[in-house]
Amino acid sequence: MSLNREQMLAEMGITPQWVLRDDARAALEQEETPAPIAEAAASVAVTAVALPVVAGAGEAPVLRPTPAVDGLGWPELQQGIRECSACILCQQRKQAVPGVGDLKPDWLFIGEGPGAEEDVRGEPFVGQAGKLLDAMLASLGIARGEKVYIANAVKCRPPGNRTPEAAEMAACRPWLERQITLLKPKVIVLLGKAAVHSVLGEDKSLAAMRGRRFEHAGIPVAVTYHPAYLLRNLPDKAKAWEDLLFARRLLREAGQSHMFE
Repeated sequence: MSLNREQMLAEMGITPQWVLRDDARAALEQEETPAPIAEAAASVAVTAVALPVVAGAGEAPVLRPTPAVDGLGWPELQQGIRECSACILCQQRKQAVPGVGDLKPDWLFIGEGPGAEEDVRGEPFVGQAGKLLDAMLASLGIARGEKVYIANAVKCRPPGNRTPEAAEMAACRPWLERQITLLKPKVIVLLGKAAVHSVLGEDKSLAAMRGRRFEHAGIPVAVTYHPAYLLRNLPDKAKAWEDLLFARRLLREAGQSHMFE
């Protein structure tokens, strides 16, 4: 279904849209004002049409750098994420989405960013992609909240569910890094290219990185497709299953190595 401009802006949360009324335009044209000033006023009126105002926002939030996160415990970290205004994603969110799950996990799954439903509910992967992720977890004999933590590269919804930009991921990275430090997972699974870029700093194709062992902060890392991608490309579910089996093998190897330390 194609959307017109007004519908697309509404989907992105940009409302209301200010439109110059015909009677206001006529009054402006009839006003006894010197021509240069009248032209300037008309220019401002056109600009008002082109730049929608975010509903209830008043002035845009002041962007502030991500604060130092070293030493933060879970309560302070969660609160800091919810109050973060380090990038423009804070301006349209309903709420930040820190993550959810076991705080002493074996598995850490990292996606890209919250979608519309996640933005409303404050929990990652609760839409159709989330249902698929839960099925993927079940195929491994695990369940959400049990030995699993789920997070995203960015904690606020990108407009229109677009891919997070590099600057947005960079602003959010300290929060993610602190989560990894506190969680101490035995294996990390990166879901999609944005998560790969955020955690590993790699910009290669997923096809070139699948089935390879990477490492972050001494933790083994596996790469696979994002569940949302799999919903659009069903044949690649088999490849994702292979990736999960590979990640489980990394987990077992990590467990065995700890036995001899």
